[in-house]
Amino acid sequence: MTERQDESQADAEESRHIAQRREKLEAWRQEGHAYPNDFRPNAHAAELLARYENAVEGDLQGAGEIRLGGRLMSKRIMGRASFCHVQDASGRIQVFVEREALGTTYEAFKHWDLGDIIAVEGRLFRTKTGELSIRAAHLQLLTKSLRPLPEKFHGLTDQEIRYRKRYLDLIMNPATRTLFRRREQIIAYLRQFLRARGFSEVETPMMQPLAGGAAARPFVTHHNALDMPLFLRIAPELYLKRLVVGGLDRVFEINRNFRNEGLSTRHNPEFTMVEFYQAYADYRDLMDLTEVLLQGLCREIVGSTELSYQGQRYDFGRPFARLTIEEAIRHYHPDAQFDLRDVSALQKFLQEKGLATEPGLEAGGLQMIIFEKTIEAQLGDPTFITAYPAEVSPLARRNDVDPFVTDRFEFFVGGREIANGFSELNDPEDQAQRFRMQVARRGGGDEEAMHYDADYIEALEYGLPPTAGEGIGVDRLVMLLTDAPSIRDVILFPQMRPQGS
Repeated sequence: MTERQDESQADAEESRHIAQRREKLEAWRQEGHAYPNDFRPNAHAAELLARYENAVEGDLQGAGEIRLGGRLMSKRIMGRASFCHVQDASGRIQVFVEREALGTTYEAFKHWDLGDIIAVEGRLFRTKTGELSIRAAHLQLLTKSLRPLPEKFHGLTDQEIRYRKRYLDLIMNPATRTLFRRREQIIAYLRQFLRARGFSEVETPMMQPLAGGAAARPFVTHHNALDMPLFLRIAPELYLKRLVVGGLDRVFEINRNFRNEGLSTRHNPEFTMVEFYQAYADYRDLMDLTEVLLQGLCREIVGSTELSYQGQRYDFGRPFARLTIEEAIRHYHPDAQFDLRDVSALQKFLQEKGLATEPGLEAGGLQMIIFEKTIEAQLGDPTFITAYPAEVSPLARRNDVDPFVTDRFEFFVGGREIANGFSELNDPEDQAQRFRMQVARRGGGDEEAMHYDADYIEALEYGLPPTAGEGIGVDRLVMLLTDAPSIRDVILFPQMRPQGS
């Protein structure tokens, strides 16, 4: 049988099952009580299993009446008594069903389908094999599942279907439910960590009149009433710094950002970041803070400061390495023994390495090509890279001793950037000049260059205190802490091409 014939037969079989389930639904409707909403559970499967794992019979009787709602995941019909497993949001538990206790409901139960959502009322007991179970005194069908679940022994293994139909992935794969609970715990830890250090959580606009705060292509929309274009934010940075101008010395936002860029295992056009700003601090303070944050997060989520990601082990318990951009270039390219700010020498070096350049780049931009194309992927152990060129850091403060670079860092682990932070540029005249340089780049065809934000310049003119800010990619952080190979694994509904395109 060909693959196409096999798929056609499977589709026909599914259609037959759906038709049978619709007939059952119609019969249920005729009885006059389809889709009831009068059941309220008082227990969850995982809590029962944990609480009564080692309980003796007397303790089980003391648990009282259990009311649990969930999805019917398995059935074993055995004449006058049967077993099934019911899965709720926390996990699954076995239910013992017998005709003597349920009467006519038992006959109805035998015709319920896997995937149906049911209510169970009864008491806890242990089977002869010692499995904690609920002895059902009452069963009720709450929701009829009209489509059959994926084949129970193999689960849902098609990766694309898992992303497109996350609800099926969550039903069939306990590991997926665990991963997204971990994501929730990670975000809760970030929020708790910052609040404990005096940061206030705020919300800033997701639709902005100018796209700013990062170098990226925005999504553009139009507001009809105002008759003006708006941009989905690529970063909340400029609004958060306006709040620091306003006197909110420590602010953070766990935010959704949107960038009209490609899809990959590391990129989704809609993604989550935590971004925070601290007045009277510099980039070194935030590097120290980030080190403490990530070490604590590893202990909280992984249970250790050592973690394994895609077969590699990383130690977060040791002080993180710190290298400047130029130190990294010389370390990974011992042959780069020339002036790393000489444009001609850099262009020659790039040509020798077979790396393409872009017109108009100065020394800083050329350094970044070397770093991003040849070094970044090699940064396995937790590492801060510092002293980014001012040319590629339009919002960062120049270094007092060496104005060619800024007081900026990025944090890498496993060859991936996780965080970006810097001492903020609070000189309005310097910021205005850098905005003008960005506008010139846009005029030259750079669609990721920033706009000139006159309102932000005006805010700076009122006075931004010395400030440091940082953004951490939450999705990439979740990938790292859950050993997920793709960003799509850690986003409930990742962006996908239309099916069949």
